[in-house]
Amino acid sequence: MSDSSPINSEAIKPNRLLLVDDEPGLRTAVQAYLQDEGFEVLTAVDGEEGWQKAQQMLPDLVISDVMMPRCDGYELLKRLRDDERLGGTPVIFLTAKGMTVDRTQGYQAGVDDYIPKPFDPEELVARVRNVVSRQDRLLAEAARFAGADVGQM
Repeated sequence: MSDSSPINSEAIKPNRLLLVDDEPGLRTAVQAYLQDEGFEVLTAVDGEEGWQKAQQMLPDLVISDVMMPRCDGYELLKRLRDDERLGGTPVIFLTAKGMTVDRTQGYQAGVDDYIPKPFDPEELVARVRNVVSRQDRLLAEAARFAGADVGQM
């Protein structure tokens, strides 16, 4: 007898990513590539819209450009880190500012990873998966110690 019970869709929820970039072509291409890799991707055109969407969706990861109008990547990162619900959300900067001094500034500001443009899409996916899986492990470990379900965190 074979077990033909349906797979519980709650068990395999795609990671929710927020992609924040003011360049429409890049935003569309990166969104499509990440969605093809199984991620749920919402987009924002600048840090201000990204901040609003992050508060609503509570993403598993934020990927942000640095240089944007209204609210740049550093201001968005600061708002995320200062927020009680979003402070632990991993952030990756995906930016044309790729000099060592720029990357160092990003890491000192609290970014989890820094990917200079132009970038290889396969490397982007690998680094996104790495950051997301590290965050999932941390949440699972915290839940284990707290005696809670990860879905409640």
